[in-house]
Amino acid sequence: MTRPDPKHARKLANQARLVAIVLAGTMLLWMGAQYLGGQMGWDPRYVFLFDFAAIAAFFWALVVTYQIWRNRQG
Repeated sequence: MTRPDPKHARKLANQARLVAIVLAGTMLLWMGAQYLGGQMGWDPRYVFLFDFAAIAAFFWALVVTYQIWRNRQG
């Protein structure tokens, strides 16, 4: 069995860290937008823009997490 490449492991760790930051940031921004939208009486179509942006960020995080998992498999 060969030893894992430290550069490859560092790259995967950095990708995982980026995914974690994107997930946490997206959740905080989305919750903040929902709160502000309710307090300021924004039109629902503007609040849906934040929903769709959050969905896009979560989908990106899912894809990158899958890529990290695949890279760790072999």
